[in-house]
Amino acid sequence: MEAPKSALLPENFSELEEKVIRTGAQIASILNGLETVIKGKRGFLEKVLAGILAGGHILIEDVPGTGKTTVAKTLSHLIKGLHFSRIQFTPDLLPYDITGVDVWDASQNNFTFRPGPLFANILLADEINRTTPKVQSALLEVMAESQVTVGNSTYQLKEPFFVLATQNPIEMEGTYPLPAAQLDRFLMKLNLGYPELESEYSILRQDPSATLLPELKPVISAKDFLNIRKTAREIYCDDRLLKCAADIAVKTREHKAVRLGVSTRGALMLLAACRAYALVKGRAYIIDQDIADLAPLVYAHRVILKGNMVKAEELIREVALNEIARVIH
Repeated sequence: MEAPKSALLPENFSELEEKVIRTGAQIASILNGLETVIKGKRGFLEKVLAGILAGGHILIEDVPGTGKTTVAKTLSHLIKGLHFSRIQFTPDLLPYDITGVDVWDASQNNFTFRPGPLFANILLADEINRTTPKVQSALLEVMAESQVTVGNSTYQLKEPFFVLATQNPIEMEGTYPLPAAQLDRFLMKLNLGYPELESEYSILRQDPSATLLPELKPVISAKDFLNIRKTAREIYCDDRLLKCAADIAVKTREHKAVRLGVSTRGALMLLAACRAYALVKGRAYIIDQDIADLAPLVYAHRVILKGNMVKAEELIREVALNEIARVIH
């Protein structure tokens, strides 16, 4: 899809284009900083950045040792003023280990709340599917509402707040599949994969997570990061693409191979992801390729199939391409 016609654009579109240009250098500096440590994964990093700029949480699934944890650590170095916290999920973890707990304070003759590691700006939920469903469910409220309720008190987290969760493939020993309700809280589910041969040579030569990551300096402030988020929400979307995002969700509910299709919340998340992805790509508007690229990443983990004859990602990709061809062309 080409750039939208001027007759269809909002009156302030030229101002929006100027904002996109101004944020371009900041976005490039974040991506370049990430690439300093995460070698040969530009496309993956663009999608991670788009996800957090859209205000969402990211689930990264892959085998151990591919750099999933390093992605979150690198981000925490690049954005100044954000508090980074890491939770290593294990089978013996309890909900209050991550949310915090009320502790009796004898001097005050009262209970005092001691915040858990959830109280952060960037939360690395490492190997999230190594712990029990009860602990996984403790994340639901904080991921949906950016708040934690302990006892009769509710505590609000400071913005920005986003979760970068890693999980091992569910076929591996000692894993617990995430509940559908929690999977729905993740904007995107990504796979990092192994690096290309040349990138792996570079990693072996430099060991960037050990040598370069500790020396990495912030390239953007938390305030500027939040301003880029605001710009992402303003990115223009043609009505035909809005219809396309909705149609793909509806088709998943009607598909004969699908038991549970994509919800309206999922469609809203796809739109938010596409807006942020367009901004990362330097555009003030969404194109149909954005939907084609992101629909499998945003929708696939939200559907439940009737069998294992087809993979969810492949099904969503096929439905997306069919709907784009029908609606756009």
